[in-house]
Amino acid sequence: MNSKIVHSLSPVLLVGGGDCPKGALTNALTLPHLVVAADGGAARVLGLGRMPDSVIGDMDSLDPALQAQLAPGVLHHISEQNSTDFDKCLRNIDAPLILAHGFLGARVDHQLAAFTVLVRRPEQRCILVGAHDIVMIAPPRLALSLPTGTRFSLFPMGPVSGQSQGLRWPIDGIGFEPNGRIGTSNEVSGPVELTFDTPQMLLILPPECLEPLLDGLTTTGATWPARGV
Repeated sequence: MNSKIVHSLSPVLLVGGGDCPKGALTNALTLPHLVVAADGGAARVLGLGRMPDSVIGDMDSLDPALQAQLAPGVLHHISEQNSTDFDKCLRNIDAPLILAHGFLGARVDHQLAAFTVLVRRPEQRCILVGAHDIVMIAPPRLALSLPTGTRFSLFPMGPVSGQSQGLRWPIDGIGFEPNGRIGTSNEVSGPVELTFDTPQMLLILPPECLEPLLDGLTTTGATWPARGV
């Protein structure tokens, strides 16, 4: 039995309470996706005139007056304090992809916590969308068509290695670790092809690469198994 709260055969829009480019979120809300808010992210969704389909979290950031505006069955209160609201959301959403706005921004500790959740739950594809970057766990295989010279950064969250084509500085034969070799500030030099041996590499691209990334994920289709946590 699948006990997850949200089930969707198409991508889900997840909205958090952190920094979020209003224009990008407004555009995302026009798409026919289910909209899930992480706790205080519901205030942002309601403020843009949309009723979230689900609100998940410990509800320590959402004003009771706003909670009262939610439609019946929308609010899912998870009281435990051992995980972030982002983690609560990811482990309770079953969808081919989550587009997460409001989880990148001013607070470095919040960003690091979000990155940790991505690594902890690699089976759930999720792209963090921010003003300056989009971030996800690199899948086992990925092919991308990006303009030459595009910023292309890789940051290991644990020991990981891979192979590449189409990068100015190839990654073949390199053992990446967060306290050792990292792969930030690389550049695209041609059609990009990547493979990785473990789900521990953050892929960091400019926001304008979102559509090509979505195309690449759709074409490749490779995903990681759950870690069992």
